[in-house]
Amino acid sequence: MDATEIRQLVALERTHWWYRERRAILRRELRALGRPGRALDVGAAGGGNTRVLVEQGWDATATDSSPVAVQIARERGLRAVSADARSLPIESASVDLVTAFDVLEHIREDYLVTEEFARVLRPGGHALIAVPCDMRLWSSHDDAVGHVRRYSRDSLVRVVEKAGLQVERVWSWNVLLRPLIARHRRGSTGSDLRRMPAVVNAGLSAVVIAERYLPVRSGRGVSLFLRARLDDFGSKVSMC
Repeated sequence: MDATEIRQLVALERTHWWYRERRAILRRELRALGRPGRALDVGAAGGGNTRVLVEQGWDATATDSSPVAVQIARERGLRAVSADARSLPIESASVDLVTAFDVLEHIREDYLVTEEFARVLRPGGHALIAVPCDMRLWSSHDDAVGHVRRYSRDSLVRVVEKAGLQVERVWSWNVLLRPLIARHRRGSTGSDLRRMPAVVNAGLSAVVIAERYLPVRSGRGVSLFLRARLDDFGSKVSMC
């Protein structure tokens, strides 16, 4: 993301249906993980998800390659450092959780990023990852926000397991709204990141919240979420 996109995101994330529900997903996953520890939020932009980590008791640090993002996160009272996700300035085996929402799709060498996740995690630590899925949904939005790919389940699992992480769970998100989003993006001319009328925002929020209770996570969505774990011995999973 460029500086303009980051500032737009920060301005919208408190109320926008997309970001509100993703934060809700993060909260649920954190509760499932149990006792908080040290967390690293990679590609944190202005730190919206980092704030959730802190609120839930985690000792969290935001990282981003954009100086603007780091500045904004610090202005919001968060610990933030400038970092390339392919070479994190973090000690090996020093964190209990890595979060990376909408990061891998921006980096051609995504395998270097997941290798860094495995390096900085302590044995038994977890990674929570979210990415856009399905190249059939590619549109001008992807070009505008700097994506280099959209993932399939297989390609996401492959790059995570190659790094030595054990995939515990993969699920689709934004399944119910996929037809509407696909139709919209066929005619779009840039980023979808913009303010919308309150009634529209509320309607979309209601639909995506419904996915919490419906058996749709194995369907085709707009995004994929993945939870992975570094085994207790910190060793890589055999790919044989």
